[in-house]
Formats: sequence, structure tokens, C-alpha cells
Amino acid sequence: MLDERIDRDGVAVAAELTAVIVAVTDGQPIVLTIEKGLALPSGPFQPDHRSLQAGLRAWVETQTHHPLGYVEQLYTFADQGRKQGSAGRVVSVSYLGLTREAPVVRGWDAEWQPWYRFFPWEDFRGPGAAATAVLMPALRDWVSSAPDPAEQRDRERRVRVTFGPDGQRWNEEMILQRYETLWEAGLVTESRPVGAMLPDSLAVALGCPMRHDHRRILATGIARLRAKIKYRPVVFELMPEAFTLLQLQRTVEALAGRLLHKQNFRRLIDQQALVEETGGVTTETGGRPAKLFRFRREVLAERQVVGTKLPLVRAV
Repeated sequence: MLDERIDRDGVAVAAELTAVIVAVTDGQPIVLTIEKGLALPSGPFQPDHRSLQAGLRAWVETQTHHPLGYVEQLYTFADQGRKQGSAGRVVSVSYLGLTREAPVVRGWDAEWQPWYRFFPWEDFRGPGAAATAVLMPALRDWVSSAPDPAEQRDRERRVRVTFGPDGQRWNEEMILQRYETLWEAGLVTESRPVGAMLPDSLAVALGCPMRHDHRRILATGIARLRAKIKYRPVVFELMPEAFTLLQLQRTVEALAGRLLHKQNFRRLIDQQALVEETGGVTTETGGRPAKLFRFRREVLAERQVVGTKLPLVRAV
């Protein structure tokens, strides 16, 4: 039974738990979904759940059979009307989890999905620039359709800051602001009237929709992770026990949607003393044998106060 409370206006308020579970496989960031990619794992917080996090773990394991490792609370979503078909208000407590890909159960149509399927404009290793170029005319039309000059200036500023047109800096952490701008502009499926159609090229550039506000929750999780890999070594939760430096770089690039400068990346990794050699090598890279490394877990205790910075440096 859905755990509900009644607010002062007599409206039922339900508590829900939602999970953004991320892995990286072969240089591709993926997210665990249900309903064939239409939703994130989620379920009501119930009286028999010992805690919010315990309830979340129970729902994820029930819907996907995937056990959770590293989990942190992400954000609480409580906007009115955020869950279609609900008679009352649904407050969603979301969590971000980092793991490694493993098979999932099909009972809830659970499957791993590339996260750039939902945000193609965010992947500047490949189609991101082209997708953004497709979006810009529609965003400019939205700016010019503002009802008054003040609103037009505000829309223009938001597009400039979030999408960085005309050669301005692209901030990879602003994925949520970019999605919300597209939502307000009436471009993404979640904010368009039912049946409203867009040109095929624009529809592809806008990515795949999700139910309710789950794409917004996913954007929030990606933004948190993109910010966090710059000052905490959480990326190693996504790595195998032993890995090459190239695999580590490709994982950071996948999360950030950016290509990195190889020499600068490795120099900063050395300066941070985040990894150590295992003594082994691998020939899976296709070239000469590459050294294998592991994360130095003791670095967490060494830098508990000052923090540990994983470099995110752009390619030149």
C-alpha cells in the first residue's frame, strides 16, 4: 500500500523512492531503468521499510534483481502534478547509486540504457555538438516569441548561459538547467501537448522521453555525478578492481561527455596519487601490453579533510 499522509487542505501526500543507478561499460555511461527505458526504478516508501535507503534498496532489487553498492541521497522532488495519474501529491526522495553492469530481471522490463539516449546533446565526444546545433534554431524561436522585452532578455540570457552558443564555454554540470530550458520552451515530449509533432531531426536531437519527471531526476543525478568526480574519487566505484589508465580516462570522459588531454590527465592522476600499479599487464588494448592499476583506498583516509580531486581537464 502506498504510504500516504493528508496535508492541511485534505490532499493525500504519498512518499516515493526513486533510484538513479549508473554504471559505465565499454566507455558508455548507462542507467538502470524499468518499463523498457520509460522510468527509473521506484516505489512507495512503506511502513515496513526500516529507512528510506533500505526501502530504495528493496525496490531496486525487487524490480531489477540488481544489488546496490554505493548510494547517496540525491534530491527531494515535490512539485505539484509531478506524477501523472496520481490523485494526490507525490513527494519523491531520489538517490544516486554507482555500480558495475550486471544482468537484470525482466519482470518489470528492467534494462540498462545509455544515458545519452535521453540527453544526446550532452555527449560532446560524438553527437553532442551536432544535436546542440539542431536545437539552437528552436531555442531562438522560443526566445523571439517572448511576450515582452524583459522576458525575451531573460530567455536569451538563459540560452546563452546554459547552451553556450557562439563559442561560449559549455559547462557540463548544467545538464539539469539545459533540460529545464528545453522543457519550458515546450520542446521535450514531457512538456508538449499530447500528439504534438516535431521535425524528425529535432525529435532525435531532443532524446527519448521518460514517464512523469523521471528524465528531470536523471538529469539531476548526472549533474551531481559530473560535479562530484572533480573533487571526490567516486569514479572508482564504477571501475573494475584492476584497470588501465586509458580505461580510467575513458570512464571519466564518458561521464563528462568530454574528451580529455591524455598527458595532462595522467600527470594530474600521478600528482593526486590516486592509483598504484598492480604489477600486472593486459593485452586487451590491442597494442603493446598496458600496465594495470588499482585505486588506493587509503587515499580516502589520507585526504578526509581536504578532499581528493579527480582531474577533469579538457582536450586541447
